Amino acid sequence: MLISFEGLDFSGKTTQIKLLVDRLNATGKDTVLVREPGGTPISEKIRSILLDNKNKEMTQIAELFLFSAARNQLVNQVILPSMKDGKIVICDRFYDSTTAYQGYGRGINIEAITKINEIATLGTKPDITFFIDIPIDEITKRCLSANASIDRMESSGEKFYEKVRNGYLEIAKQEPERFFVIDGLQDVDSIHETIWKIISKKL
Repeated sequence: MLISFEGLDFSGKTTQIKLLVDRLNATGKDTVLVREPGGTPISEKIRSILLDNKNKEMTQIAELFLFSAARNQLVNQVILPSMKDGKIVICDRFYDSTTAYQGYGRGINIEAITKINEIATLGTKPDITFFIDIPIDEITKRCLSANASIDRMESSGEKFYEKVRNGYLEIAKQEPERFFVIDGLQDVDSIHETIWKIISKKL
């Protein structure tokens, strides 16, 4: 099984991923956790290029292809072999990020992105995708509270993130059987239990 998690920065996505991995492992499931971009030596090098604030001259198309290149390495080297071995793969972001960020956010043609996603993933689709949804003003609050540094992607501004969030919600409308929107303003345990109920049914 392939499970992906999506969410804007500071949505609590990573916390929920860790809770799910721990619970699956506790029930005897063999899990593999990967992140995007990253997860392989080549993909991690691409990640450092994508997030480096020094690379502000990067074009939107270059950004799209770099994310896709990192994803292709991850699918080939980790995701498909792990699934073939019967493991549950949990991915911190997958191709829906490209659709939301580069498509709805940057304004690149959605049909073109869909095709690029298909090529990059070799047609691999998540069985379940969770989108931890929080309002844009909540992102700002959490960022300030954490006194966090901002990478190149995070410096795109509130209007960009609003487009990205709306993009995720549009994906949810198009694929309701796969794509689950979770209210990220709930407490951590409530969010986890909602996710676990959905996962349990699929398992």
